[in-house]
Amino acid sequence: MHIPDGYLGPQTYAVLDAAIIPLWAVAGAKVKKTLKAKQVPLLALGAAFSFVIMMFNVPVVGGSTGHAVGATLIAILLGPWAAAIAVSIALVIQALVFGDGGITAIGANCLNMAIIMPFVGFYIYRLVSGDSPSTIRRSVAAGIGSYVGIVVAAIAAGIEFGIQPLIAHTASGHALYAPYPLSVAVPTMALEHLAFFGPIEAVITMGIIAVLAKQDSRLLQMKPAAKPLRWLWAGFGVLVLLTPIGVLAPGTAWGEWGAEQLRTTLGYVPAGLEKLGGAWTSAMPGYAPAFIRDPLVGYLVAAVVGSALVVGIAWLLGRVLARKEEPPATPPSGTT
Repeated sequence: MHIPDGYLGPQTYAVLDAAIIPLWAVAGAKVKKTLKAKQVPLLALGAAFSFVIMMFNVPVVGGSTGHAVGATLIAILLGPWAAAIAVSIALVIQALVFGDGGITAIGANCLNMAIIMPFVGFYIYRLVSGDSPSTIRRSVAAGIGSYVGIVVAAIAAGIEFGIQPLIAHTASGHALYAPYPLSVAVPTMALEHLAFFGPIEAVITMGIIAVLAKQDSRLLQMKPAAKPLRWLWAGFGVLVLLTPIGVLAPGTAWGEWGAEQLRTTLGYVPAGLEKLGGAWTSAMPGYAPAFIRDPLVGYLVAAVVGSALVVGIAWLLGRVLARKEEPPATPPSGTT
């Protein structure tokens, strides 16, 4: 679902880049009113989890791949505005450092995965779970919310892809940017996520919610954890160690092909896409550090580096935004 540079023309990416800035500002203001200092580690952990879970590429029929995002899960634990910040941090680091998602498309990618997905997922979850204390109902609600959230986000990305041939093409009809029309882009993005990535997102979210409900139910009430999060950090460490599994998935995600793949498929490369495709050279393109030859080791190193960057930035931003907890009132001297 990461839209690369060159797939959106300036008529689209400039508007979405401009639109995401006030949304980030609103998110910061909202989170500043609700985030407690004790929740900052969970914000950092949520951002890092989203970063890492997106490295687990899953192959599907037709040679494409995709991944979970974790946005609804974060929204359930911290609220949708906090999830918007956490997932945005992960997406920006992915684009800047690893070339996963375009620099010009940061606004579009953040709108889809950091705004649409957590908000849709969170409110579906609230609608289904209600005020029920039942772990089963909350877990099922989380699964439904996360499923709907990622599907709606995928449809939004399909629309952004699909309008490009309408608004930017040559005199001969060749698209300048994303080459597939709405009639192809929207159904493809929707069906892949309805059939494959939606269920994966739902299962992951349901499983984690069920575990959290047993280990520390306060987290499902958007309250600080009753005990240290060491066990969660340990679980995240195991997840990082497993990231090389993501390298094993063959194929490329739909809508993320390189110029040569498009040339083979279409017989030409859209001119605008070819021009913008090299807009940014990342430090570790494709999560493959140039100084490491083994792709599995390189992927693991990229996961560690990326996680450290995401945790550091999210923690620092969280400390800036978090409410300072007031000390308990001291009774006047001489009273009993």
